[in-house]
Amino acid sequence: MKNLILVFILISVGMLIFNAFLIDFDNPLVNESLVAVIGVFSSLCSFLLLLILLLSLKIKRLKKKGN
Repeated sequence: MKNLILVFILISVGMLIFNAFLIDFDNPLVNESLVAVIGVFSSLCSFLLLLILLLSLKIKRLKKKGN
C-alpha cells in the first residue's frame, strides 16, 4: 500500500510540473491556461491528500506496534 501511495504521489508531482509549464503567466485565466491552473490546484490537492493518507497509515502502524 505504501509503495502504491508513493507512486501516486510521484504521478501527482509530475502532473503538477506538467501543468505548471502550460500556464501562460501573462494571462493565466484564459483558455488553455485556465485548464492548466485548475490542473495545478487539483494536483496540489491530490498531493496533500496522499500525504495525509501516508501519515495516517504511519500513525496506525505505530499505534498497532505500541499495543
